[in-house]
Amino acid sequence: MIYFMFATGIENSYPTIQNGQHRVDELEKCGHYAHWKKDFELVQDLGVRYLRYGPPLHKVWLGRDRYDWSFVDQTYADLRARDIVPITDLCHFGVPDWLGNFQNPEFPELFAEYARAFARRYPWVQLYTPVNEMYVCALFSGKYGWWNEQLTTDRGFVTALKHLVKANVLAMHAILEVRPDAIFVQSESSEYFHAENPVAIAQAEFMNEVRFLSLDLNYGHRVSSEMYEYLLDNGMTRDEYHFFLNHHLKQHCIMGNDYYVTNEHLVSQDGSTRASGEIYGYSVITRQYFSRYRLPVMHTETNFSQGPGGEEAVTWLRKEWANVLRIRNDGVPVVGFTWYSLTDQVDWDTALREDNGRVNPLGLYDLNRNIRPVGSAYRQLIAEWKEVLPTQSVVLSLPISPPSEQGPSEQGQSGVVQAAAAMQRVGDALNTVQASPPVTLAERDGA
Repeated sequence: MIYFMFATGIENSYPTIQNGQHRVDELEKCGHYAHWKKDFELVQDLGVRYLRYGPPLHKVWLGRDRYDWSFVDQTYADLRARDIVPITDLCHFGVPDWLGNFQNPEFPELFAEYARAFARRYPWVQLYTPVNEMYVCALFSGKYGWWNEQLTTDRGFVTALKHLVKANVLAMHAILEVRPDAIFVQSESSEYFHAENPVAIAQAEFMNEVRFLSLDLNYGHRVSSEMYEYLLDNGMTRDEYHFFLNHHLKQHCIMGNDYYVTNEHLVSQDGSTRASGEIYGYSVITRQYFSRYRLPVMHTETNFSQGPGGEEAVTWLRKEWANVLRIRNDGVPVVGFTWYSLTDQVDWDTALREDNGRVNPLGLYDLNRNIRPVGSAYRQLIAEWKEVLPTQSVVLSLPISPPSEQGPSEQGQSGVVQAAAAMQRVGDALNTVQASPPVTLAERDGA
């Protein structure tokens, strides 16, 4: 049984820019292809057992039923040997050139075939994020005009969104055919829009409904009448909407919430937005998402730039951890925390829409693989808290096994009976969370 997952991630975004002519490959820019063994050593040195990680889709998926597994075979064999649990990210902001972009209606079904092929090849993998940050991907690709199809319309956004979420749902179904006890950690950006003045209230309220759309569809949550009209006005059909209501797999999911200092926004009276900085913070916004979906929560991404003082990222780490403890102690079942990513990133200061080669000092380690102050602080945090949380916090435990504890009976179709029993235990635990209101400190202490 797993009580809390301390994690990091290896940044593996690969969208295209410049009208599809140039691919931004963060695994290449951050040196992972050359230093993957060292990177896994660094994960172990931190005391981290869970790694948000995924293969480069554009290099592995060569066509329908055509795959190059060579790099994945090497890296996943090494992860398994080290007993690191991958939370496997199968699609991170891009698709192979042969698929075009997220406007392609064939993407969902084809992606499910890829997910099934991956699960069959690596049957020991239990945790998945089939499609990363569906809302952000659709927004940046279909509405902001930054990535992939580079459209700037509501129809472009809705089309990308429905294809991304359907791909995620179909991939979950495909993986469960192979690994019936698979658990899905849906990493999604948690957002909030603040009205700058009374004139902007209506637009802010609209945006605060749009932010939920990816998870509403993914979890089969009925949208408001305004959102239903918005979806239908921009290309979603009634049948497509009802697909999401009828095919969701909410009972197999952990809700991953990503939160950065840029996730809150000010809405001006003309409808434009700009970053507001942290106003509510992770705990307030995550409670909004938990109240809506009633699922276990994992803080799946955060980071902060190491500034001139050297301690800015450390201060942010402490603040985010305090937020995690706050909502856990208030009864929200938070089952994990992630500093993203292991190493510094490149060109995220322009959201990858410019290829400047500018290093962003956001990692636990720099690109020379030297530890940053926040890396040392995270290692210490894990060492101090890993034994305390299971016994002193209200939390849901999940039947997740590390690779070393998985025998042949739990791999592939030969383990259907054992896996189904494990998944029933997960379902019972998740249903308990969905059916129960949050526990307050007073209630927990018997006041």
